[in-house]
Amino acid sequence: MSDHDERSGPPTGEPDHTAVAEAEREAEQAELEAVAERERMAASATLDASVSQRLVKAVTGTSVITTLLAIFSALVVGAVVIVLSDDATRDAMGYFAARPTDTLAAAWDAVGSAYGALLRGSLGGVGQVSETLVAATPLILTGLAVAIPLRAGLFNIGAEGQLIAGGLTAALVGFALTGLPLPIHLPLAVLGGVVGGFLYGWLPGVLKARTGAHEVITTIMLNNVAILGTNFLLTTALFRRPDRTDPISRSVEEPARLPRLPFIDGQRVNWGLVLAIVVAIAMFWFLERSTRGFEINAVGQNPHAATSAGMNPGRVVILAMALGGALAGTGGAAEILGIHHRITPGFSAGLGFDGITVALLGRGGVGGTVAAGLLFGALRAGGRTMQATTGTSLDLVVVIQALIIVFIAAPGLVRAIYRIKTADTGTGQIAKGWGS
Repeated sequence: MSDHDERSGPPTGEPDHTAVAEAEREAEQAELEAVAERERMAASATLDASVSQRLVKAVTGTSVITTLLAIFSALVVGAVVIVLSDDATRDAMGYFAARPTDTLAAAWDAVGSAYGALLRGSLGGVGQVSETLVAATPLILTGLAVAIPLRAGLFNIGAEGQLIAGGLTAALVGFALTGLPLPIHLPLAVLGGVVGGFLYGWLPGVLKARTGAHEVITTIMLNNVAILGTNFLLTTALFRRPDRTDPISRSVEEPARLPRLPFIDGQRVNWGLVLAIVVAIAMFWFLERSTRGFEINAVGQNPHAATSAGMNPGRVVILAMALGGALAGTGGAAEILGIHHRITPGFSAGLGFDGITVALLGRGGVGGTVAAGLLFGALRAGGRTMQATTGTSLDLVVVIQALIIVFIAAPGLVRAIYRIKTADTGTGQIAKGWGS
């Protein structure tokens, strides 16, 4: 071998620096491509999520003080509506300049009577409290069905359809199976409701993660499918009672019905309330202490950062939507197995849509959602008494609910009205996980 050949090769026992550098460049390129792929997946999984995330930030960043002031403001505006719709008050306004105290007295009586009846109808006795809890049970579950996806930056409008799907499957298990004892039949019926809602929430989650289809559009359409599908099923031999020609299903077997609570005799409140509380506790642990809950919070806060940390936003989207559907389906099972015991058109009564309001008022948190569900349950129960005793329309409750959300969604307006400093408002966090 010539001297030139010996000089051109690497010394024996020493590494080829050119080959090492090339390997390092290839590794860096592979890592960059992997990061780019994860970012692409995140962008696909969170397509158009910025609108939902802005809504989540606006709602969950609201302080408790601002939330309470929003409720108070809604009640004040509701009082104005009561005054303007009261005949005696309007008559007194005709001679306001001569005797203004008559107008003020009539207005006070109208507002005091309406809100007093609202309070008595919700908390005025054992029966009233029972009705409040009955109304609050599905609201807590549908509220959680919206709140869990909110934590992932998703807006689940489909709780209504998911509740209907859960109610349908729970009823089907409840009346199709016969001869089973309660310890077997009741859990199967509840599980049927959970599975029905789960699948109905899983579908828009898959569409979101795999195709980028916006969850708001798909869940709205699936609501219509559930409503119209129920009307069709009630005309089939599978669901309709054989001795009836009107659209009503067969009754759920007695062992598949949720028993009433033993310590409140003669009232409608049942074990569905206990089920809702247990589910809420489980969801709190899941969001705040489990790995999957941490991933939901992380993706909701920043999907791109979560992707860079090795999380899979698409999987989180599917999990959050499916879990929301399971919760709404549990609410449908509680309604059918605990209250109605059969399927009728419109049995959901807008509970899924009210769940959106409950979740927003609860600021996306489990505890806040439970509290908001109890508040709206009280409004529902008390509204019936208010209408019966004072003639004030039950629609006032809907107006108050809508106004609460208007003020919650516009915290800047509330701060301006009550001159609250910006620094005194919420934390600005979407969710709270292990590391926060």
